[in-house]
Amino acid sequence: MWLPVIGLIVGILLGLLVSVEIPLAYVKYTAIAILAAIDTILGGVRSQLEGRFDLGIFVSGFVINAGFAAFLAGLGDLLGLDLYLGAVIAFSIRIFDNAGFIRRDLLDAYLRRPRGTGPVSG
Repeated sequence: MWLPVIGLIVGILLGLLVSVEIPLAYVKYTAIAILAAIDTILGGVRSQLEGRFDLGIFVSGFVINAGFAAFLAGLGDLLGLDLYLGAVIAFSIRIFDNAGFIRRDLLDAYLRRPRGTGPVSG
């Protein structure tokens, strides 16, 4: 449970301390990769809360989703169209759907817990 939190903290600190310049040609691909990562993480948290997490599905979902989104962005660049927007919209819908489920599930679990079991009981 603590390993993902530690990884998140280390990642945020590295992101704040290290300056990375992304070439303008790769900005679309970077945005899609970030959205794919957020979507995968929230999907993994949701499946863990539902009790059906599978590491193989988690990793393959990230690779396939990011790969297909990058393919759409690349095809759009070749055709002169903004096809990457389709991936951005799809990832955004899934991110908000998963975040809403996680919020509801955690809030339901918090509200249904027995009285006096919280961190400040007494």
